[in-house]
Amino acid sequence: MNAVKTAIEHGYRSIDTAAIYDDEEGVGQGIKESGFSREDLFVTSKAWNADLGYESTLAAYQTSLDKLGLDYLDLYLIHWPVAGKYKEAWRALETLYEEGRVRAIGVSNFQVHHLEDLMKDAEIKPMVNQVEYHPRLTQKEVQAFCREQGIQLEAWSPLMQGQLIDNEVLAGIAVKYNKSVAQIILRWDLQNGVVTIPKSTKEHRIIDNSQVFDFDLSQEDMQLIDNLNQNHRVGPDPDNFEF
Repeated sequence: MNAVKTAIEHGYRSIDTAAIYDDEEGVGQGIKESGFSREDLFVTSKAWNADLGYESTLAAYQTSLDKLGLDYLDLYLIHWPVAGKYKEAWRALETLYEEGRVRAIGVSNFQVHHLEDLMKDAEIKPMVNQVEYHPRLTQKEVQAFCREQGIQLEAWSPLMQGQLIDNEVLAGIAVKYNKSVAQIILRWDLQNGVVTIPKSTKEHRIIDNSQVFDFDLSQEDMQLIDNLNQNHRVGPDPDNFEF
């Protein structure tokens, strides 16, 4: 709750949560206590795997709204591509969108083949695909496909859960621009056209993570960061998960 309130006070306007995070009530309280107008904020939540299905996803959406204390979401996502379930869930998201109950709909952790499969039967193309994305996992194939299809790529765990802070290449680039390693990574996201959602509860890091709009990385430095890719995940594999 306090992290959300602090972030809003320091200029953040996008807030990402999910049913499985079990923090929607706290997020809603933080939004309320911030005193900011609902219309000025962009709030995202996600349908959990156990709730994927037409009626169950509709119900899950309402549960999230109730916990957040909001009348609508700006973006609602299918959290994981559960085989045999995500198409019915997508139909529910299309209904929510068509009824004006949500402003945008999308998916999370979908690989290219998941997107292609979903789009075969979808009436509405996903607007966002939120995936694990950082310099050790550059997801070039997913990124190219989403760009081609007009799907906005969004990065979760952009800082690789802090595992990149001591990376020598990134540290060298950070010194060059007089920025932190986190700021360099987030700037790399933005210059790649990727929306980024760094997670922090510490006020100084929340502020630091937002100060990425006053410099540009050179193409050479962008390439150096790209070259760090190892296709290494810190989260589950979207093609091999059991939950």
